[in-house]
Parts: sequence; structure tokens; C-alpha cells
Amino acid sequence: MTGSRSREPGYLRAIEDTLSCFPDLVHYRVLYGPPRHRALADHLHRLMEIRSPAERRNGVKTLQVGLAESRTVLERHFVASESAAVVPLPSFHGRDGFDCGVMLGPEAASGLVQHGREACAAARPLESISDVRRLPVGAGPDLDE
Repeated sequence: MTGSRSREPGYLRAIEDTLSCFPDLVHYRVLYGPPRHRALADHLHRLMEIRSPAERRNGVKTLQVGLAESRTVLERHFVASESAAVVPLPSFHGRDGFDCGVMLGPEAASGLVQHGREACAAARPLESISDVRRLPVGAGPDLDE
């Protein structure tokens, strides 16, 4: 997953529940700037309670959270697995909504998974709850809230 604007409780809870139920599932989150909303910062905190980024299962790091800090890197938004991806579109119903998107199949999704891995590798890793606590919340350059 990429982006720093997530805030829908059901969506964030689904991620947490999935990671709790499937300990071998590898999860990447790339933030483009700090979290724009308290809900995402709280979610990152809960992820690190569920799983330590230092933990390895079967030799694989299963939680990787990175912060792209450079203002020259454009924010990207997508959710992808090896079998499908969703890329949000601007809402058809309001200014702040993320209720529209394009669903992509396995070939495109696989490419976005690789893109996310590379973006995470290039970002500053967030390795602990204290790293998450130090992030300013709502500090995006284009916020009016």
C-alpha cells in the first residue's frame, strides 16, 4: 500500500485483522510524507503492536513501513497484491472521498507490487512504535484541516 491519507476505519481494521490472521503475509506500507490523519498514525501504531518490523518469519521480514520524505517524490496511491490491485480515482461524489477506483488484474498488480517494494526500499524505514510516535500528524503541505 502507498499513501499517507488513509483514514477509513473499516479499511484500516481489515488490514490489521488480516495481518493478525495470516502471520506469513508480507505487508509493505509506503508513506509519502507523514500521516495526514490521526487514524493512519494510530493504525501504524497498531500494526507495530501486531508485528514487529524486526521480526522475521521463515527468514522474511513481514512488516515493512517506509517514509518517503523528499518533497520531489510525488505521492502515489494504490493497494496491490500478486493477484489484484486497486488504484483510487478522484471521488465522483465529493472533494475528500476515496470511493472510486480502478481494479487491475494480476499482470498490472504484480508490477505495482514490485513498484511498492522498490519505493519502500528507497524510503526511510520506520522500525518501531517510537518512530511512528515521532511523526507529525496532519503535516502535509496541502492540508486545510
